[in-house]
Amino acid sequence: MDLFVEIHRLTAGFPVAERYLVSQIRRAALSAPSNIAEGAADPSRDQFRVFLGYAIRSLNEVETQLEAGRRVGLVNDDEAARLAALIDEALRLTYGLKRSL
Repeated sequence: MDLFVEIHRLTAGFPVAERYLVSQIRRAALSAPSNIAEGAADPSRDQFRVFLGYAIRSLNEVETQLEAGRRVGLVNDDEAARLAALIDEALRLTYGLKRSL
């Protein structure tokens, strides 16, 4: 959830012309914790693993979109590095949870 809040804050300053990128990165950032929550509510461990896989994909999507924003000058290098660290932490935790099942 922290990543979503930070992405939302960051993209609030993007130009209106970048509304597609804003929509995509915000949706992907919210999709990750949403899939974890949805999977946790399912009594099946196998189904939870599937939802954790969706969360991992969403986190990778956020990482790609953040890098795209950096490359076109919407995100400065320091902000990109700070958010990349949050993404890495979320991926590490999600992969760990998936392995534990």
